[in-house]
Amino acid sequence: MLRPKVYSINAAPSDESEDREPLIENDAVPPQCCSARFNLAILMFLGFSVVYGLRVNLSVAMVAMVNSTSNSTLGQNSSIVHACPLPPGSENSSDTFPQPDGIPQYPWDSKTQGWLLGAFFFGYLCTQVPGGYLSGHYGGKIFLGLGVLGTAALTLLTPLAAQLGLYWLFALRALEGFGEGVTYPAMMAMWARWAPPLERSRLTTLSGCGGNFGAFVAFPLTGYICQTWGWPTVFYLCGGAGCFWAVFWFIFVSDDPRTHRRISEEERDYIIKSIGPQGTGHGWSVPVLPMLLSVPLWAIIITQMCSNWSYYTLLTSLPTYMNTVLHFDLKSNGFLSALPYLGCWLLSTLSGVIADSLIARKVFSITNVRKIFTLAGLLPPAALLIAVSYAGCSHVMTVTFLTLSVTIGGSSAAGVFINQIDIAPRYAGFLLGITNTFGTIPGVVAPIVTGYFTHDHTLAGWRMVFWVAAGISVCGAIIFTLFGSAKIQPWAVTEDERAETEKHRSRSIST
Repeated sequence: MLRPKVYSINAAPSDESEDREPLIENDAVPPQCCSARFNLAILMFLGFSVVYGLRVNLSVAMVAMVNSTSNSTLGQNSSIVHACPLPPGSENSSDTFPQPDGIPQYPWDSKTQGWLLGAFFFGYLCTQVPGGYLSGHYGGKIFLGLGVLGTAALTLLTPLAAQLGLYWLFALRALEGFGEGVTYPAMMAMWARWAPPLERSRLTTLSGCGGNFGAFVAFPLTGYICQTWGWPTVFYLCGGAGCFWAVFWFIFVSDDPRTHRRISEEERDYIIKSIGPQGTGHGWSVPVLPMLLSVPLWAIIITQMCSNWSYYTLLTSLPTYMNTVLHFDLKSNGFLSALPYLGCWLLSTLSGVIADSLIARKVFSITNVRKIFTLAGLLPPAALLIAVSYAGCSHVMTVTFLTLSVTIGGSSAAGVFINQIDIAPRYAGFLLGITNTFGTIPGVVAPIVTGYFTHDHTLAGWRMVFWVAAGISVCGAIIFTLFGSAKIQPWAVTEDERAETEKHRSRSIST
C-alpha cells in the first residue's frame, strides 16, 4: 500500500523561515471527521467543560451562600446606599437570596469572598510545572484524567467544608486547584504527539475552548440550581459530572497514536510522519537553563499573565458585579454572566480554523499569525473594558460591552496560548506548565484586588477594576508584538535531529 508522502515541520531550524518548509501534500491528509485525533479533541473539550464548571461554580454559588444582610453595619438605622437604583418593587428587599429550608448561609464580606475565590489558584500554581514535566515524559492521559477525577471528587465535599468553617473551605478549594493544575499541561503534552502541524491551531483551540463552553453552561445552570434546589446541589452535580466523564476518558484515550487501538493505519502514519521526531517524549532531561534565557518563552509568559488578569477578573467577579451593582436576580445573573463565554467559545474555535488556513496557504508566517491573533484578543477587549467602566447603570450597554470584550478575547486562543507547541513541540507540556504557573498568578491576585477595590460596591471601585485589567492587557499586547516568535528554538532540537537534518539537506543539494 502506498504511504502518504509527508514532510515534517518539526525539523532542526535552518536559516530559512519556518514557513518556507513544505509541510504536507494536500491529498495525503486523512479526513478529520470521526478520526482518532478529532475524537480526542471532543473528549478533551468535554473534559475542560467539566473542569471550568468545577472552577467557576463557586463564583455564582457564592451569591446564594452569602447572607449579605449580616454584612451591613450593625446597630445603625441608616439605609444601604446602592451604586445603581434597585429594580421597581425591590427597594425594601435584601440582597440575600432565599434558600430552601435547612440550607445554611454565611456572613462573608467582600474581602473574605475574594480570598475564597482566589484559594483555588493557590493550589493550581503548584502542579503546573510538575504536571507538564511528567506528562511530557510519561504521556498526558493519566495526569489529565486523574486531575479532573480528583477535582470532581473533592468538589463533592464543598458543602461539608463550608459548614466546618472558612479555613476548611479555603483548604478544599486549594486542593481542587492542586488536582486541576496538571490538566492543561497534560493536554499540551498530548497534542505534541497527536496534532499534525497544519492542524495544531484548530485541534488545540477546539479542546481548550471547552473551558469557555463550560463557563457558559455552568453560570446559568448554577444560578438556576441555587435558586431552585439550594447551593449545595451545585457541587454535587458538578462533582458527579466530572467522575462520569473520567470513565469515558480512561476507556477510549491513548497517550500516543502508536498505541491507540482504534486508529486507522493511514491516520497513524500521517500523524507520526508529519510531526516527526518531535512527537516523542523528552525523557528525564530538559534544557532548563536555555529555556530560562529564551526571549520567546518569556514573551509567552508575560503576555499570558497580562491576558489572564482580565479573564480571571471577569471569571470570578462578574457574578458579584451583576448582583451588587446591577441588581440582577440570581437566574438572570447566571445567564448574563455566561453570555460572554458563549461568544468566546465560538470565536476561539473559529480562530483556530482560520489560523490553520492562513498557515497552510502561507498567507502569513506562523509567527505573524500568532501575533495577529494575540493582538486581536488583547487590544479590542481592553478598549471595551474601559467602555464598561463608563457604562454606569445601563444594563444593556454593560452586558453588550462585557459580552463583546470576552468574545473578541477568544481570538487569542490561536495566538499566544498555543505558542509553546510552536517553539518547542517536544517540551510543549513542560513549557505550558511554566507559562501557566505564571499565568495563574493573576487568578490568585485579581479576585483579592477586586475585593479591596469594591469593598463599598461603588461604581468608582469597579471602574478601577476595569481600568487596571485593560491597562495590563495593553502591556501584554506590546510585549508579544516585540518579542514573540513561532520558530522552533535551537534548545528544542537534539544533536541527532540536527545531524539528520543536515544529512537530508546535503543529500537534497547533491541531487
